[in-house]
Amino acid sequence: MAEKRNIILIGPMGAGKSTIGRQLAQDLHLEFFDSDQEIERRTGADINWVFDVEGEDGFRVRESRVIDELTELQGIVLATGGGAVINKDVRNRISARGIVVYLETTIEKQLARTQKDKRRPLLQVDEPRDVLVRLAEERNPLYEEVADIVVRTDDQSARSVASQIIDQLGF
Repeated sequence: MAEKRNIILIGPMGAGKSTIGRQLAQDLHLEFFDSDQEIERRTGADINWVFDVEGEDGFRVRESRVIDELTELQGIVLATGGGAVINKDVRNRISARGIVVYLETTIEKQLARTQKDKRRPLLQVDEPRDVLVRLAEERNPLYEEVADIVVRTDDQSARSVASQIIDQLGF
């Protein structure tokens, strides 16, 4: 890559941002960051704890700060949390500081990929499908607003999706 551009992955929970991001970074010989993992590293606690203690608003403040700092770097692949796009400042930042790739997936795939994952505080409810539908209605237009590239991840391997992204980037 002649120019050190960041590649920023957005999309809902269970779209594969972290898995695909690692593969993409490996294929492009770039450093990979996951904003949720970075929050956990900095706080010394998991995301559920941050949600329990600080609420979603407190978590979003931390998330915005981490994304701001990480996108100041050059030549990274960043997997963001599914809700990062609800903050207009975050949307503006990621649009200005990288190529934004929206990893799109269906509610059914999200349910299948997240059903056993206890590290998703918004899904620790009786009807996770209802939560995912509501989040999709709120967030999908925001993902589309900032996306430079859209790739559907359903029934594809991380390697295949990473390859499609690389092809669309023209690398």
